[in-house]
Amino acid sequence: MSTITLIIIILIVLHLVAGFGWLIYKLSPRKEDENQNGNSEEE
Repeated sequence: MSTITLIIIILIVLHLVAGFGWLIYKLSPRKEDENQNGNSEEE
């Protein structure tokens, strides 16, 4: 396997890891959201 191929494979894997990390970050509930939801349920 050539060096260029190895670099491309590493970039693809890092891109996938970053994408999944971003998705988990976006889909995870935040404390601010929980407080807003709690306040709207009480009103």
